[in-house]
Amino acid sequence: MSGPLRGRDTALALLDDVVARAVDRGAALLLSGEPGSGKTALLDVAAGRAATAGALVVRVSGVEYLADQPGAGLARTVLPLRAELLRLDPVQRDALVAATTAADAVPGPEDLLVFGALLALLRRASRARPLLIVADDLQWLDRTSAAALAFVARRLHGSRVGVLAAARPGHGGVARRSGLPEHRLGPLEPGAAADLLHARFPALSGPVADRLLEAAAGNPLALLELPAALTPQQRAGEDPLPATLPLGDRLRVAFAAGLDELPTATRQLLLVAVLGGAEALRALRGRAGEEPLADLAPAELARVVDVEPRRNGVTFRHPLMPAVAVELATPAERRAAHLRVAELLADDPDRRPWHLADAAPGPDEELAALLEAAAGRAADRGDAAGAVRALRRAADLSVDRPPRARRLAAAAYLEAAVTGRLHVAGRLLVDVRREHRPGRPPLHAAAAAAHLLLQGDGDVHTAHRLLAAAVAAAAEHPGDPRDALVDAVHALVAVCAHGGRPEHRRLLDRAVGLLEPEVPQLVGLAAAVATDPAGVGPQDVERVDAAVGALPAETNPARIVRTAGVALSFDRVVRCREALHRVVVDGRRGGAVAAAVDAIATRCVDDLLSGRWEDSDGLIQEGLDLCDAHGHELARSTLSACRALLAAALGDDRTARDVAGRVLGWAQPRDLRGLEHLARYALGLAALGRGAHEEAYAQVSAVSPAGEPAGHARAALWVPLDLVEAAVGTGRHREAAAHAALLRDAGWARRSPRLAMLVPAAAAVTAPDDRAGALFEEALAVAGADEWPFPLARVHLARGRHLRRRRRTPEAAASLTAALETFQRLGARPWEAQARTELRAAGVATGVDAHALPALTPEEHEIAALAASGLSNREIGERLFLSHRTVAARLRRIFPKLGVVSRAALRDALRLRTGA
Repeated sequence: MSGPLRGRDTALALLDDVVARAVDRGAALLLSGEPGSGKTALLDVAAGRAATAGALVVRVSGVEYLADQPGAGLARTVLPLRAELLRLDPVQRDALVAATTAADAVPGPEDLLVFGALLALLRRASRARPLLIVADDLQWLDRTSAAALAFVARRLHGSRVGVLAAARPGHGGVARRSGLPEHRLGPLEPGAAADLLHARFPALSGPVADRLLEAAAGNPLALLELPAALTPQQRAGEDPLPATLPLGDRLRVAFAAGLDELPTATRQLLLVAVLGGAEALRALRGRAGEEPLADLAPAELARVVDVEPRRNGVTFRHPLMPAVAVELATPAERRAAHLRVAELLADDPDRRPWHLADAAPGPDEELAALLEAAAGRAADRGDAAGAVRALRRAADLSVDRPPRARRLAAAAYLEAAVTGRLHVAGRLLVDVRREHRPGRPPLHAAAAAAHLLLQGDGDVHTAHRLLAAAVAAAAEHPGDPRDALVDAVHALVAVCAHGGRPEHRRLLDRAVGLLEPEVPQLVGLAAAVATDPAGVGPQDVERVDAAVGALPAETNPARIVRTAGVALSFDRVVRCREALHRVVVDGRRGGAVAAAVDAIATRCVDDLLSGRWEDSDGLIQEGLDLCDAHGHELARSTLSACRALLAAALGDDRTARDVAGRVLGWAQPRDLRGLEHLARYALGLAALGRGAHEEAYAQVSAVSPAGEPAGHARAALWVPLDLVEAAVGTGRHREAAAHAALLRDAGWARRSPRLAMLVPAAAAVTAPDDRAGALFEEALAVAGADEWPFPLARVHLARGRHLRRRRRTPEAAASLTAALETFQRLGARPWEAQARTELRAAGVATGVDAHALPALTPEEHEIAALAASGLSNREIGERLFLSHRTVAARLRRIFPKLGVVSRAALRDALRLRTGA
């Protein structure tokens, strides 16, 4: 269904039925619905279909200014039938003429004569062709005309006359009371409403569309008119939407009925209710000596609102009515209402400044400062978009250019680093540049620009230079707000993490120094992890645990993802999952998109390390979709590297190579070493899975050189066992031993259960046979190791290899079987194949490795299935029109393909192959 008739299939089918019956034997229907619900559009469709069917369509619409003129609607009904009117019985003809032409006509006892004459006229006119009367806006049709149509509509049986009428709920007068069949048009279903909105305005941003869908409440006219009343920047989500949406002329006219005739006191109190809500009404009732809600009685009688005094509630009959109440008020009335609400909400520091701002006649620095403070609280609550709106309004109210530039820069930073609307951040930075001349730019401007450079094109070097200049200026001329210093440090943390260069540490240390003597704990941890993630000592574990422990009560998405980023280097992300999920959900709704993408990337890396792969691909794709929608190229490449890592673990070697290769092609020219390390980790893991140790060593040692501290490379924490196994597999025993010793000496085992397991396991792989066993036992005895199933299974696999070489078959079989079961459950096919190979070498039957066997042709599969069912070769041949010798030859080819040696094993082999 196209246009405003989307979601009206039921109503259209009903109208088709009425038209079909009307042209045959007479029928009538009353449509009722709120303004803008599509009544007129449905009547238009019905009229068009009736005309196509050969009917004469007579249209009449109620007109509000003629509602008190008796017979006005009747005259418009009779006019197209004037030729037939002249042929009526003279008494009826004269009655109709008098009713439709007399200036002083009033309803009276003679109405029945007029009504009968109209019925006779319509029946006479329908003899030549069917006739359909379409009466719209029945609520504004004069009483005489509406009563005449109702009289006729009840007496149509046996004629070829139809009456279709439309009225608003609660209106329709005589026609409604006449008992005509009625169909109520409710709001569109959510799916149909969204389809209509996006079909007409496909470029709407997600949050804007959500706001409009909520405001329209399924009203088709509102869905078409509300977006049209916005500016292009507002529709794109670049400029904030006003608290009260503009309506446009058609919506204002459609919903103004009942409001514009209310007493002044009622309209003023409605404005207070709209702008201040229940809190303002509660405060008003607490101050008044009498019941102030009594002034709302006229609005109740006009069916505009329902009043609930017990809850200080005023519920408008339609969600658009509050906007109409605001738009009908004069600017002076709106300012007065805002001032009144601000007075009533004097104890609300977040809402009061907004009302004062809406009443302000011009710039006001004190008010701008109040809004700036409210913006900080909004950001802490997790409402980054609300914080941006407050900062931009505060900038508008700023008296001088420096504070205006500072507030715009803070808004730009939130847009770039939290909400992720990079194009909006860019526009705000242009405004900042115009305002700060000739002074130095605010620190937030450099932090915002750094995020734009990183996410837009991965330009880590320019981002670093910008921040270096800003930090130097801030050190020479102190005065930036503390939150700007904190955000600048975190922008530098991002530069260090992605750049992966040791020399970045000097600038970060200088920036942190600007916050002394009281450096926030999270800032200090993030800076340490960014510059030396592998070297951060075990002494920091308690501080990390304290930061992670505070996350359940944290609402600021930026602090959540920063904490989780630190936790990733200590394998504590599993305890951040609930908080990260909240950030992702907010991003799905169009809130903190940049924070949501960071949350997804952090969780994906942790899930891939641990072996929690069930939802990884879907989560990665969700993150990629967000990146594509908002132009986050760096985050997109990071998530692509996660996809390559998942493919490597699952044995999809082609995907791992292709995706990681594309990531390297994007990262290397930009010197994005953190991203390059993640891609090389994926390539190294894929090579290890297929036993290509030389290739694996080349990739992994580029992340973490064997035996050398790689403090700037966080990925070094993820590849300790990979590097040691690859080195041993290529005969580099000295390098492997040196790296295992480095891991133990650096105290990595005290950072997390995963590393506590991998550090002795790496030592065991390089140790002499008489010492390796104890080291493997130490690794497997780590408390909490089972929370990391993939690394744990790899340790079991390494131990099983060691024990098999020492001919300790029962113990080897136990470890190898544990590894095999985990790899099977995870779908880690290369590692599953390695475990099977080791078990077979130990003389242990492992069943059929379905993944490693050649595929059957369709004919071979059918033969195998028939043989598994118990049929003989001859019986199979008869079914398939083959000789029994051909069947025997086919089975001789099928057995090795399925890894079996007899017909008895065919059933289980086929089940394993098909998953049946």
